[in-house]
Amino acid sequence: MSKVLYIKANAKPEGVSRTFRVSDSFVESYKESHPDDEVITLDLYKENIGFLTEDDIALHNVEFGEGKDHPVLKYAYQFLEADKFIISAPFWNLSFPAILKAYLDYVSVSGITFKYTSQGPVGLCQGKKVIHFVTRGGAYSHEPLSAFELGDRYLRTLLGFLGITDFTTVALENMDRSDTNIELVVTDAIKDAREEAKNF
Repeated sequence: MSKVLYIKANAKPEGVSRTFRVSDSFVESYKESHPDDEVITLDLYKENIGFLTEDDIALHNVEFGEGKDHPVLKYAYQFLEADKFIISAPFWNLSFPAILKAYLDYVSVSGITFKYTSQGPVGLCQGKKVIHFVTRGGAYSHEPLSAFELGDRYLRTLLGFLGITDFTTVALENMDRSDTNIELVVTDAIKDAREEAKNF
């Protein structure tokens, strides 16, 4: 049995968010094909994720097991305990919503999700896998706009730092272009996502 963390970072609700329409369908299919797995939904806006305070930062180098019930550190322990991650976040201002960065600051804790050694930092989240769902207004997966894509690249880099290298991106692009049939793109993406979920 695997523990799956479904991380949602969009102020728009289900049914309105194009990103959530695809990722929710993926999760629905995943649950159908993996009935014994535990899927935990973490809607960052509903969690009221905020920015780290001075006191929170002081706790970001801990002995493992310390602060499991702390309102901020609990997210790092939850992240470590998960086997798979589904991250759903739109492409905002060349990256992703700031609330997702705030959450990543919560989970990047020395002593929990990574550690410092005499050889440098070592990620403690090896063997896990991630799928990232994102919708973008333009075509940022190839040149010339790929140089401006900072969201997916940051996620891959940071999660790689934590030890996670099995990373898949599902990107819907050109969603704000007048010549894009948005409903067709989303419908096709939902079909593909439901199939991909079976083997995730």
